[in-house]
Amino acid sequence: MDHNDHIEQCEAICGDYVAVRALEDGVTIIGLTRGKDTKFHHTEKLDRGEVMLFQFTEHTSAMKIRGKAEVYTKHGVIKTGKE
Repeated sequence: MDHNDHIEQCEAICGDYVAVRALEDGVTIIGLTRGKDTKFHHTEKLDRGEVMLFQFTEHTSAMKIRGKAEVYTKHGVIKTGKE
């Protein structure tokens, strides 16, 4: 594997990171697959105060977050859930 192949492989795998901080018990984070058919592939539950880091990869193209949480991205902070 030459240097350019290694860089392309890393870019495909080393995607953006997202941090989710639960503001209530039972926040659900669902990872969705990349490809022709989008499917659920991973689910996590967080309780209030718990933080989890996620990474977009060659297999994960999107996340669905249910419940009150703060989502930290390179684009800023997003609050989820009902106000």
